Amino acid sequence: MNKLSVGVVGCGYWGPNLIRNFYENDNIEVRYVCDTDPGKLGKIDRRYPTVKTTVNYQDLLADPTLDAVVIATPVRAHFPLAQQALAANKHVVVEKPMCMSSAECEALVALAEERKLVLMVDHTFAYHGAVRRIKEVIDRGELGDILYFDSVRINLGLFQSDVNVVWDLAVHDLSIMDHLLGVTPKSVHATGACHAGNGIEDIAYCAFSFDNNLIANLNVSWLSPVKVRQMLIGGTKKMVVYDDLTPMEKIRIYDKGISVSQPQNDENRYEKLVQYRIGDMYSPVYDQSEALKTEVAHFVDCVRNGKRPITDGRSGLRIVRMLEAIEASLKTGQPQQICLDGAGVETAKKTVSTAGNKR
Repeated sequence: MNKLSVGVVGCGYWGPNLIRNFYENDNIEVRYVCDTDPGKLGKIDRRYPTVKTTVNYQDLLADPTLDAVVIATPVRAHFPLAQQALAANKHVVVEKPMCMSSAECEALVALAEERKLVLMVDHTFAYHGAVRRIKEVIDRGELGDILYFDSVRINLGLFQSDVNVVWDLAVHDLSIMDHLLGVTPKSVHATGACHAGNGIEDIAYCAFSFDNNLIANLNVSWLSPVKVRQMLIGGTKKMVVYDDLTPMEKIRIYDKGISVSQPQNDENRYEKLVQYRIGDMYSPVYDQSEALKTEVAHFVDCVRNGKRPITDGRSGLRIVRMLEAIEASLKTGQPQQICLDGAGVETAKKTVSTAGNKR
């Protein structure tokens, strides 16, 4: 079977990790690496002498034998680069967040679906062994009905000049929440503050409401004296603590919870009895493979077998819609509704179809 030919755009912070994992996959040929900085390309030349390097993105699009393009550039460039690649009939992997706006995401989803191409978003944590193990536990019903999802992602810096802490850090937790819960929140109420004098929030608290009394809370910060990467998921049967920074037992599942009963005495019918359940704790094993390695293998499987990626374009769209709602809530101080998954995509599809007919 022929190898999947791939071109990677962007050699900044995350690009080299993508290049390495695509290069090391036996079913992939990394044919191009593109960047506007010749110095960065020089490092690629020395490490991967068989890969063509170029400062011209059109070299990738003009190659009819190139199967896919991987985009690891600043987010403002995601939409035009991905749109051009899809228009050139290339499958696309795009870094997170998918685009700067939900409208741009909708256009990419519509174009990919119209041309039957794979559009995959690099929400890496969805492919992390620990997160996949938690997903299995939830899907088996081991936790019961999910009651809450709490996440803390805080550290000191790195301050960004173009995006706030929500677009920088919360995108990870939103993608994990979206993947694990499988439902889109109805609304979000966010509060935040800027302490660097640049108008960009460096601390934010985001409270989400769902159907069925499910709630979620995200805390992200660039101003913490310690680095914390912790997540708590509570269910009616069991609860999970996921600590990504712990070297051992990253996942802990607790057989703890409460049960509420109504007293038999009618005189006290408005008083409810709360009983506590305290059982065992165990730490399940999980796949220790690098998340990006798993993600790349999944991409190959999706392209070859026509499968829908776990983190497809629609999941990327949901995350950006949540980010937009958080942004609006930060500005207004009021709760914001979050659009449903399909809204906007069908309109974008009609636009793509009309443009295709004109050609």
